[in-house]
Amino acid sequence: MSWVERFSLVMRSSITTLREKVEDPERLLHQLIVDMEEEQERVRQSVAAAIADEILLKKKLAQSRAEAEEWMQRAAQALRKSDEASSRMALEQKALATERADSLDVEYAKHRKQTAELQSSVGDLDDKIRQAKQKQTVLLARFTRAQSKQRVDSALRHADGKSAFAEFSRLENRVERAEAMSEAYERLDGKNPDTEELKRRLDDQERRDKIEKELEELKRRVGNEDQAQS
Repeated sequence: MSWVERFSLVMRSSITTLREKVEDPERLLHQLIVDMEEEQERVRQSVAAAIADEILLKKKLAQSRAEAEEWMQRAAQALRKSDEASSRMALEQKALATERADSLDVEYAKHRKQTAELQSSVGDLDDKIRQAKQKQTVLLARFTRAQSKQRVDSALRHADGKSAFAEFSRLENRVERAEAMSEAYERLDGKNPDTEELKRRLDDQERRDKIEKELEELKRRVGNEDQAQS
């Protein structure tokens, strides 16, 4: 459920509750706008937290990239000193740092997309509140007319968005839990220790081959640099 939809449910709930307690339409409308602004602040805090997470992910990604580059430089320095063992170890650390960076890059892209969607929803919510404030007089007149109509009273009594939202949330949690359990059983059914061990060995061999290849390329590059300097 989007922030805008949730806001609409809260607004309808506020209308129902306040109408039962307050006879003065002006006070009612004022309190309704206060409720809107409180909901707006809660939404903004949640989105701000998501943006903060995005900023931290970006920093971690940059740190991992910098770490990988630093290990590459250390590998080159060790090779210039004819310390091939240290150079190979540095390249191994560089490979691990690169893997971490690649994983963070994927997570950052997903989080950035979600944050953009949340910010768009906040913009929609802000627009709704601005419109409500601009039309406060009109809304007050409409609400006053509604008080004299029994059919509107009945409609408002059935517009209990709060309880509907709670029931929807419970149903959503049950569906998500069922999906998670289904995925868990699929993983258990498809799990093969021999296959996983083989994959691990192949991944290790692939990493070693990559490091050896990178080491040879680094040797040639360092050799060319030394020849150019001599």
